[in-house]
Amino acid sequence: MKPETRIGPHRVLRQPQISSKVGIRRSTIYDLIARGLFPKPFEIVPGGRAKGWLEADIDEWLAKRKADSA
Repeated sequence: MKPETRIGPHRVLRQPQISSKVGIRRSTIYDLIARGLFPKPFEIVPGGRAKGWLEADIDEWLAKRKADSA
């Protein structure tokens, strides 16, 4: 298991962790991003290939989905 990545007090999740956390496939995540319905990842290192999401942003998205479905 890879060590977790942190930026300051924030935990950064990579794509496999996102799929596991939200329970949807990679292709669905990127489709939702393209439609503006899921947070966009950011470059972890400027100009680099590695991208990630702040866990807090994903938690907020999940909470909104739950609230919207109630």
